[in-house]
Amino acid sequence: AVVSTQSTGTGAGISTASGIPDFRGPKGVWTLEEMGLRPDVNIDFQTARPTFTHFAIVEICKMLDKLCYVVSQNVDNLHMRAGLAKDKLSEVHGNIFTEKCPSCGREFERAQPTKSIGMKKTGNLCTARKIRNIKCRGKLVDTVLDWEDPLPFDELAESEWRCSEAGLCLVLGTTLQIQPTGNMPLRTKRNGGKVVIVNLQKTRLDTSADLVINAKCDQVMGVVCKELSLTVDTEPLALLQPGLRMVKKCFRPEPVRYRVKRVKVEEGGNAVETEEAEVE
Repeated sequence: AVVSTQSTGTGAGISTASGIPDFRGPKGVWTLEEMGLRPDVNIDFQTARPTFTHFAIVEICKMLDKLCYVVSQNVDNLHMRAGLAKDKLSEVHGNIFTEKCPSCGREFERAQPTKSIGMKKTGNLCTARKIRNIKCRGKLVDTVLDWEDPLPFDELAESEWRCSEAGLCLVLGTTLQIQPTGNMPLRTKRNGGKVVIVNLQKTRLDTSADLVINAKCDQVMGVVCKELSLTVDTEPLALLQPGLRMVKKCFRPEPVRYRVKRVKVEEGGNAVETEEAEVE
């Protein structure tokens, strides 16, 4: 997750307490595969419950208000079920409960997970109103990315801009292996901010961080909330009734133009090229 004065990045590690496996943890999907074992992945996203960390992030964002922003690599919808507002969240890999209209850009939240990934058509039509109150009727697609799909440009640009403006980037439950999100904390460092990493395993940016805590996210966030005297409500929002609900899109007050540029970042002592979206 990422915040302007504080930025926060979340990965699969914050959802393991909900029964959703991570990738590189002791029982992670990729860890078991590397050991020659077959991971037992049987996820029911509808019954998954937000963890304490999800709820703690909501309370911290309420406290910081406009200074808080979350960038998540997770598709499980648990940030929003915990009560995090959409305008404080970028889901760079999509949301299994969200559909999007390619015609007008509106997003819709579903009561059930979509049955496809890879931005395929879901069979639903956009019900948003256009000029003269005419329905858009664009063909909705799912928002969960497949391996070869590019990250949604608006979400990526917003995330990188927020990280650049952050005085603190808090990384929770990710080894930062997946690019380009894995390099976002470096944008905070380049602009004089601090980076704090909370993860059970080592991460790719441990040597660049100002503080690394190898512990469970729920335990660390419990201590943080106690120090901040925050009361955390751990009752999740109810799932939607069957049908579609429009999710308010978050746009900047002023029109902002972006350009994509190739930059070199240091990784393990070597210069590696990557793409970044930059505000012009």
